[in-house]
Amino acid sequence: MDAGTLTVQLSRLQFAITTTFHIVWPVLTIGLSILLVTLEALWLKTGDEDYYRLARFWAKLFLLNFGVGVATGLPLEFEFGTNWAPFSQAAGNFFGNILGFEGAMAFMLEAGFLGVMMFGWKRVSPAIHLFATCMVALGGSLSAFWIMVANSWMQTPAGGHFNDGQFVVTDYLAAIFNPDMPWGTSHMWVACLETSLFVIGGLSAWYILKNRHRAFFLKMLKLCLVLAIVVTPLQIYLGDGSGSSVFATQPAKGAAIEGHWQTNPKGQPASWSLVAWPDKAAQKNDWSVEVPYALSLLATHSLTGQVTGLRAFPPQDQPPLLPLIYYSFRIMVAIGFGLFFLMLWTVWRWWRGRLKPDNAHANRWLLRAWIASIPLGYVAVECGWVVREVGRQPWVIYNVMRTSAAAAALPPASVLTSTIFFVTAYIVLMVTFVYFARRILMKGPDLELAVPPRSSRTLLDTRSAVEAGENPSREVF
Repeated sequence: MDAGTLTVQLSRLQFAITTTFHIVWPVLTIGLSILLVTLEALWLKTGDEDYYRLARFWAKLFLLNFGVGVATGLPLEFEFGTNWAPFSQAAGNFFGNILGFEGAMAFMLEAGFLGVMMFGWKRVSPAIHLFATCMVALGGSLSAFWIMVANSWMQTPAGGHFNDGQFVVTDYLAAIFNPDMPWGTSHMWVACLETSLFVIGGLSAWYILKNRHRAFFLKMLKLCLVLAIVVTPLQIYLGDGSGSSVFATQPAKGAAIEGHWQTNPKGQPASWSLVAWPDKAAQKNDWSVEVPYALSLLATHSLTGQVTGLRAFPPQDQPPLLPLIYYSFRIMVAIGFGLFFLMLWTVWRWWRGRLKPDNAHANRWLLRAWIASIPLGYVAVECGWVVREVGRQPWVIYNVMRTSAAAAALPPASVLTSTIFFVTAYIVLMVTFVYFARRILMKGPDLELAVPPRSSRTLLDTRSAVEAGENPSREVF
């Protein structure tokens, strides 16, 4: 392997490591921010103090998660200018703008209101505090939107053309709303929410199983369940739509996902391989368990729809690591349906009256299933990202620019050294996160935490009384 090829492979490895580690944190940041808005709104609506204390408790985990997410995301921005300079030069007219929007429009909004959300309790009016929490949540969702816009454009470039090696934007809206963007963005955003629901629901189940604050955390588990009733089937629907879009816009990736080699003749069905072992060298599956008609139905929503096979593309244009793509997709789908059935099981137990403060802890297997589900959303997101990114190869911009042409001509030793540094730093960050997250969770919530007034007038009257010396307690602030 020559130095140039080695540099490309090391740069790809470094970007894969940094992306795989970083993506864990925005997932919970985005979803948990939505939950914090919901909890605060429920407190203001109902006056139930438990919702206030739940919001205060989970906000600690949010802040810790947010901090690690920022630290792990910064290297990705710099890698575009170091390891992938030719790509940045070619696509910068659009890609650079979108990343700029993410920083200025989304991250700054989120970071700007974070201090008010975390430390403004009892210092600003309830309406202002709720507004700040909403802005943090909006910032997180906008960040996901712009990042997915940039990535979707790499999957299905639109809105312009390349001239002398540089992308020229002719229709900015067409570039933003490229064919992959609606499905890719919605699928990812709902994945963030679904993962967060089962992380927070699973942690709540742990407290219930340990007989700690049963009634308190049962409210949180039920809230996660109510939202999961909507989110889990929605994610399955979005996954189906996203898959159909891939077959229409990136047929080589679609064929790789399903281990489909031979294009079926028009009017004849394509069989779906339930499990198989794709072999790129042999241009076939070593073995396969197939279901007749199913692939045509899944890919085109027609029993006899034509599905392009991998053999329609030259081997050098076919995605690499076919077994990785193939089984990552199946793991993601299996987890999606698993979480859906966990939701149904929990609804059934609730309907049977088995989710009450005095008996919820007796559902030991159900609670253990929720605890076991904590990492599953993360695994599904990582597998989905593998399918999305490895499946796009060998292109960095699909059918336009090869990954081999996008990498900067850096010395392999430099790339390897920086990769080792990133891995070391990420291990330190992970250990630090686990240490402090464990402290937060083991300590648990403060059920004696004073709750501020829900009305602005009452809050102002209380502050005036404190300033006049009528109430010496500083707990108000």
